[in-house]
Amino acid sequence: MVRPLRIEYPYALHHVMARGNNRNPIFQTDSDRLLFLNILCDTIRLHNWICHAYCLMDNHYHLLIETPDANLAQGMRDVNGRYTQAFHRTHGSIGHVLQGRYKSKVVEKDAYLLEVARYIVLNPVRARSVKDPSSWRWSSYLSTAGLRKPESFLSIASLLNLFSQDRNTAFKEYRSFVASGIDHDSPYQGNKGSILGSPQFIHEIWENFPQLEEVVDISKENRMIGRPTLEDIFSNTAHKAERDVAIRMARYRCGYAISEIAEYLGLDASTVSRIFHGKR
Repeated sequence: MVRPLRIEYPYALHHVMARGNNRNPIFQTDSDRLLFLNILCDTIRLHNWICHAYCLMDNHYHLLIETPDANLAQGMRDVNGRYTQAFHRTHGSIGHVLQGRYKSKVVEKDAYLLEVARYIVLNPVRARSVKDPSSWRWSSYLSTAGLRKPESFLSIASLLNLFSQDRNTAFKEYRSFVASGIDHDSPYQGNKGSILGSPQFIHEIWENFPQLEEVVDISKENRMIGRPTLEDIFSNTAHKAERDVAIRMARYRCGYAISEIAEYLGLDASTVSRIFHGKR
């Protein structure tokens, strides 16, 4: 099985999700949820994280975490490891509590912070556990909406400042924003990749993490979310050398088929294949 990409850099924004083993509940009581939040609070302080949103469901959880020190994996080992041990002590159980490794997606903060934060707090509504996010106490919605005192580990300013510098106005507009998303598609609709962002953002990730090019067994859908069109990719290729670089990007990074690239460029597929493999 292909292991998910782990991309870490200072101030990266990560949407993290972990699910119960065999989809079993990971929170059997409210005390379990409080225990998890206490462990999360300790981890956020220890690893200098910024938590923008969270939601604890019955058999999984979501976190929206910003990592100034590029240490998501280190912190997640603490969160999941400590919670698993505490869960077993509390319930006298053994074995796996969580299903494999946690999942994470790198999120472009400027473009998708609000969308992903909204997606997270609407989980109970989509699951039909409640009709309104304000009825689910185990998420960051009530705090960010100004309906209760924020948790000590939760940072609500980044979200609210995107609506207004006046806090009361921001609370109101945030509540309206979340309500308007109940019938919206998920920001991940039709995508299963490890990066959520604009083509420019994804390109910067690849440029700054060339080691990702060495991972040759990544499935096509894991290579790009929001991939650029072929027109975008080849728009500034004035010379053959630039075109050849764009061909390799379109094929490897974006998952376009050789035949698709060849048809767009008006070239023979065998020519595009030779260029892609570095043969002329």
